Amino acid sequence: MYYDTVIIGGGAGGLELASKLGRALGRKNGPEKVLLIDRSPFHIWKPTLHEVAAGTLNPQQEGLSYSILARANHFSFVLGELVKFQPENKTLSLQAVYHENGEMIIPERLISFNRCVLALGSGSNFFGTPGSEHAYVLENAQDAQNFHTHLLNLFAKAAYSADKSLNVVIVGGGATGVELSAEMMEAYHEIQNNVGTEQRFRIQITLIEAAPRILAGLPKKVSEQATQALRQKQIKVLSGTKVSEILPDKVETDQGSIPADVVVWAAGIKAADRNREYGLPVNRINQFEVNDQLQTPFDGVYALGDCAACPWEEGKLVPARAQAAHQQADFLCKLLLAQIAGKPFDQTFRYKDSGSLVSLGNNHGVGNLMGSLSGGSFFIEGLIAKYMYMSLHLLHHKTILGYGKTVLLALARIMQKRVSGRLKLH
Repeated sequence: MYYDTVIIGGGAGGLELASKLGRALGRKNGPEKVLLIDRSPFHIWKPTLHEVAAGTLNPQQEGLSYSILARANHFSFVLGELVKFQPENKTLSLQAVYHENGEMIIPERLISFNRCVLALGSGSNFFGTPGSEHAYVLENAQDAQNFHTHLLNLFAKAAYSADKSLNVVIVGGGATGVELSAEMMEAYHEIQNNVGTEQRFRIQITLIEAAPRILAGLPKKVSEQATQALRQKQIKVLSGTKVSEILPDKVETDQGSIPADVVVWAAGIKAADRNREYGLPVNRINQFEVNDQLQTPFDGVYALGDCAACPWEEGKLVPARAQAAHQQADFLCKLLLAQIAGKPFDQTFRYKDSGSLVSLGNNHGVGNLMGSLSGGSFFIEGLIAKYMYMSLHLLHHKTILGYGKTVLLALARIMQKRVSGRLKLH
């Protein structure tokens, strides 16, 4: 197979880029020129994985089929996982797809291209911590669904146990860890409200952060408000605490042992080790090194999102955030369309930090927004912050679905929650 532009990875940045390119090239040319590749058949916005894990977001309703999105946005989609990449020859190979019984469904495929954008995302960084195999991670939709199933089993087990208790430890006080702890407590209260007195149990959620405070990358006021909100929810926040080992029933730290029936690791990111095998320069966490036009040292090969080490300011790299991937997709769309049209393009990518928002459960959130006029930032909290957080999700859907379908989808979710409840129990 040959495509002019191949995008590997259907996360926030990759999918938005494919959608914008396809629509720009039109119904006739888009599917012939633009190919999106992903190892999953459906898309879920990664910042909502903590909700899928807690059960407050239904992945069957939230997930959007790449094939349907491809038809609507005029690009092609292929299911597959990258196994070989030869930038000098502009070719790549996708792993064969097998059925659960071992039968081959799709053979290994060779694809050649003119331009390729690597949007492979990132995974978890365990920093060499012993016992990491005992921890759950939330790297993709399947991880979140696996944890949700396990969590429901733990809820049932605790309800019928002798001591009627459940201990949950979340390692990492970044946005994922903070949001997961809050959402999990919401799920616990939903469960308690729907069972009899004999089946009620206690839960202890402990959030561990090695830095002096949670949300260390955000302003101190945001961190303080988030800490206060979590503690009001009876979540134990341990900052300045380093994990030394994870065991099946506890977590060892430099402050002592913490009982744990389940552990979730949400501390740090790292791109896949396989990235080192693709003939492209990578940094210490396996991100592809790119210039200020998001290009690797090879002509026609670009990278965006969490897998790209893109220069920012004062020696820093662009942070691994959804807003960065969104901005990079916008930039690369303009660059690639200029190349396709044979026009010069001398602009460089400049990341603009719009601030950060953190969800703290139902009707509560905190965050800071960057002021474009004053150059400062504004602190927001409560229901306004929560609604603004939700609007980011809708803006992503607007990019890939359009305004009308996004409104219909939002209304459908509201109606579904009224009918089936906030928590997914199956």
